[in-house]
Amino acid sequence: MPARTMHTTSFKSEVADGMRIDWDVPITMDDGIVLRADVYRPDDTGRYPVILSHGPYGKGLAFQEGWKNAWDRLTSLFPEVTEGTSAKYANFEVVDPEKWVPDGYICVRIDSRGAGRSPGFLDPKSARESKDLHDCIEWAAVQPWCNGKVGLNGISYFATNQWYVAPFQPPHLTAMCAWEGASDYYRENTHHGGILSTFALTVNDFGVWPVQHGMGERGYRSRVTGELVSGPETLSPEELKRNRIDLRKSLLSHPLDDRYYRDRVPDWSKVKTPFLSAANWGGVGLHPRGNFEGFMNAASPQKWLEAHGHTHWAHFYSRYGEALQKRFFAHFLKGEDNGWDRQPRVQLQVRHVDRFVERHENEWPITRTQWTKFYLEPGAMALQTQKPPAGNNLSYDPMGEGLTFLTPPLTEEIEITGPVAAKMFVSSKSTDADLFLVLRVFRPDGKEVVFQGSNDPRTPVGIGWLRASHRKLDDRKSLPYRPYHTHDDPWPLEPGKPVELDIEIWPTSIVVPPGYRIGLSVRGRDYVYPDAPPQKVPGLWYEMTGVGPFVHDEPTDRPPEIFGAEVTVHFEEGRQPYVLLPVIPPK
Repeated sequence: MPARTMHTTSFKSEVADGMRIDWDVPITMDDGIVLRADVYRPDDTGRYPVILSHGPYGKGLAFQEGWKNAWDRLTSLFPEVTEGTSAKYANFEVVDPEKWVPDGYICVRIDSRGAGRSPGFLDPKSARESKDLHDCIEWAAVQPWCNGKVGLNGISYFATNQWYVAPFQPPHLTAMCAWEGASDYYRENTHHGGILSTFALTVNDFGVWPVQHGMGERGYRSRVTGELVSGPETLSPEELKRNRIDLRKSLLSHPLDDRYYRDRVPDWSKVKTPFLSAANWGGVGLHPRGNFEGFMNAASPQKWLEAHGHTHWAHFYSRYGEALQKRFFAHFLKGEDNGWDRQPRVQLQVRHVDRFVERHENEWPITRTQWTKFYLEPGAMALQTQKPPAGNNLSYDPMGEGLTFLTPPLTEEIEITGPVAAKMFVSSKSTDADLFLVLRVFRPDGKEVVFQGSNDPRTPVGIGWLRASHRKLDDRKSLPYRPYHTHDDPWPLEPGKPVELDIEIWPTSIVVPPGYRIGLSVRGRDYVYPDAPPQKVPGLWYEMTGVGPFVHDEPTDRPPEIFGAEVTVHFEEGRQPYVLLPVIPPK
């Protein structure tokens, strides 16, 4: 049964906090569904560029209410977020209009189809949703208050859908800032190395379904307008389920990278909009890979990459991030000569064990990278740059701690910045095996160095995954430092027979001081920080174990009789495992 629609085409307009605000402005899609937008603009008759966002988190839901834990952490760590604003219009993962409208921008927030106050079938990240976003961009561009230039900006979901809509090439899409957003629905959102991430199964339960259109009286009310965040109608639970995708069923019925996922992957050759792509080193599990892939592969001649650390939301809202975004958009949406055309193409907050140091580069990966193989040596459980002779094979219980290989204490500082890859030779006592590789750094006292990641305060340096039966490579897309698997043709293992695996470890950055050690752990399950018990944070649905919500424990995807069987790493002649590290010499 399709969702009922709000038949009125009227909307409320008022002046408040120095802005003209139009509430619930209707935008009619090509199939008749009416999406609803809130428009924050200067209170005059001028024409201004638009900063637009379109997503499923409820445009009327206050950041402080719907995501209280994130808001409290954000504002305690970065009090500047609340400077110059009442924060009453703060909304999850999008810009604060009180900070942008005074600078001559119009902020347009749209509830995507089936979410918030927009009716329709709720299918996040679908091709239909991308078509809607295209049409919303073109709608905004021809409004009497717009100068014809539209920019997209936002975090995560609001960054991901930028990659999805850009190939449609909306004529008025002038610039976009994809801040910590995924680009490959299979490889980044749902399956890491072919292994199902339960984050994809749980995040909508927490963040999207509670603001589905039709929650009505069972949902939230806007702190500003008093209106129901999810529309005036209150539908039954059965009606709500019929009006949204059954995501669990969809993902479990599509274990391979088929058309279901390919409809949610951008054609990089058609991404020609100028963009700023901002990645988080600590976003392992979702947020960094797509930003690097977008920068490397998009056809746009005007593209910039930035990489930083800290929590998921911090630098989007910090002075640092806001200033970067405003310089970028002022150049493209306002035509300001502010030096952005001389901005280095790559701006990195290079990660040290105790700080970040900004450095500019001209490309990614960095041209002067010294790609260095660190071989796994089984006798001393060592990582070394010399190729070792054949050694004894090592076996491990996939449900245990696995195997960890360490360099000797470093005699001099080493910087590792870039994508990482590993070559492994393994066999299993069953017909498959899941490999979890963890790139680690240890202090001289043996304690591991971990970082505040995007979603977990104890995130390791880097992680990679691969299901052994998904080892088939796409030779056209694979690079020595970034293997690319097809995930479309499983090759089961023959028990006891070794196979060769090329494993992608997502891009990272770390400067390792003298006396510290670099490590690589080979495991059969998710990393867990070893020096303290998991943390449970009120308001979150997951424990902080070191990987945040990006865990891989769906029993139907990982039956223990298959993935709990003993795994052996092989070190015979011609089978010498290694990890390829991007060592960066000083400029």
